Amino acid sequence: MLFSFEQLILQFADPIGYLAATLTTSAFVPQAWLTWKTRSAHGISLGMYSVFVVGVACWLVYGISLHAWPVIIANAITLSLASFILIMKIRFG
Repeated sequence: MLFSFEQLILQFADPIGYLAATLTTSAFVPQAWLTWKTRSAHGISLGMYSVFVVGVACWLVYGISLHAWPVIIANAITLSLASFILIMKIRFG
C-alpha cells in the first residue's frame, strides 16, 4: 500500500512533536541550573521572562484544549523551568 505525503506526515507528527518538545524544553535546564547554582540572575531580562511565562501558560491551555500531549507536556515542563528562572530573577535580581 502506498502512503500519501499527508499520511506520512501524520504518521510522524507526534514523534516530531515529542522531539521538538524535548529539545526546546531541555534548552532551559542549563539556565535554570546556572541561576540556582550562582544565585544570580543579573543577566536575565525580567520583562522577557515575564512575557515568556505568560505565553507558555497560554500554550499550555491551548494544548490542553486540543488534547495535544506533546504540547501539554513540553509547555508544562517549560512553564515550570521558566517560572523558576523568573522567580529567581525577582528574588536575586
